[in-house]
Amino acid sequence: MAQICVVDDKEILRESVREALEREGHSPTLFTDPTEALAEIKRGGFDLILADLKMPRMDGLTLIREIRAAGCDTPIIMMTAYATVATAVEAMKAGAFDYIQKPFEAEALAVLVDRALEHARLRRENEALRVSVDDLRSGRELVGSSPAMTALREQLERVAGSHATVLITGESGTGKELVAGYIHRHSPRADRAMLCLNCAALSANLLESELFGHERGAFTGADRMRKGRFELADGGTLLLDEISEMAVPLQAKLLRVLQEGEFERVGSSVTRRANVRIIATTNRDLEEWVGRKRFRADLYYRLNVLPVAVPPLRERREDIPDLTEHFLRRAGWFEKAEGRRVSPEAIKLLTEYAWPGNVRELENLCHRAATLCTAEVMAADLVQPWLNGSSRAGENFGILREGRMLEDMERQLIERTLARFNGHRAKSAKALGMGVRTLGMKLKQWREEKERQISMEVGAASGAASLSGMSL
Repeated sequence: MAQICVVDDKEILRESVREALEREGHSPTLFTDPTEALAEIKRGGFDLILADLKMPRMDGLTLIREIRAAGCDTPIIMMTAYATVATAVEAMKAGAFDYIQKPFEAEALAVLVDRALEHARLRRENEALRVSVDDLRSGRELVGSSPAMTALREQLERVAGSHATVLITGESGTGKELVAGYIHRHSPRADRAMLCLNCAALSANLLESELFGHERGAFTGADRMRKGRFELADGGTLLLDEISEMAVPLQAKLLRVLQEGEFERVGSSVTRRANVRIIATTNRDLEEWVGRKRFRADLYYRLNVLPVAVPPLRERREDIPDLTEHFLRRAGWFEKAEGRRVSPEAIKLLTEYAWPGNVRELENLCHRAATLCTAEVMAADLVQPWLNGSSRAGENFGILREGRMLEDMERQLIERTLARFNGHRAKSAKALGMGVRTLGMKLKQWREEKERQISMEVGAASGAASLSGMSL
């Protein structure tokens, strides 16, 4: 269903056009006064404009020029009883998509409307592709059948069907952008664009321009009008990556768009509308960020309508063989080194590794293997040095005792997480992906072990002192 603006001073024609459009499933909004229509058109929200040529106060050609001067590229169909070649050429030069001569049949109007809407859709998609080519990552589905991934996939199926805002949380490298793409591809907006904006990559001023667009001359270097991501993604999805890094003053402007669906380009006083679904991602604890006054509480609650937590790779180790095969196949195709496989011994090493860089680290390792491995089968001795490199578990969790590596890694990870959250058990347990009770039991166990060790050391020291006294 398209939102269509109809501008004509004659009531009979307006009503007949309304009936024809509604029969085709569209939603027409009728205007008698072109100036009133122009004010509403500037606010956005229309997919198509039908305007009469001869009207009081403002004729159709002037209306087209005013619409285009305001930076609105909505397709316009001119309706006229005075169609000549000269009129048609002038309307096209002014920015009309096409014209239709009165009186016209409802079927002829329907065909022209469909053609204009299809043209606008293709133009919008082409423009969105140019702006954000990198956002069109492959249509990969989520890889893995572990319980954690199965639960995540089931949750995403429910989330995707909604139009509500989504907040995706998880450690760096877990695949939050991939999850966002999955939600968009399975949503009712899948036929519209999905654009991405990294909030940490731009200064506050540039980020505002990227989000809302700017007018020519709005700031130094603004030599032309530019649409922002909200306009380009209208009807689709906008992914705000690393939302926690957005400056607080800009957060207030984003909150307004989420609440009202309205914004202004930088350097403009014209209020525009946008129907965009927001998906935000972060690797930070936004509740903590709110407490530190780094993030607005009202924006956090507005974003956290549908929360999605992406599990780290260490919580879905069962998926590592499938992920490794998937990444090797992709990297092999890219590097023209198809057919690479991984030995069972190498898979065992990969499964036991801590993966501080999560899925992204595994993907990088597989690409490295596809490039450097000369044998068809990737052996364990090739993998081992890479796991003991700059991202090895030992450098993240300290010096480990042989024979107790996993136990020591778990203990040191828990201790460091507790330190990060100043001893707060509930937050630490949430970050670690375990229950508070489980965390408490582990801490009690380690405390009792330490007390036994101290007791043994004291006993040994007392015994040594007794023997020393006897010798005297």
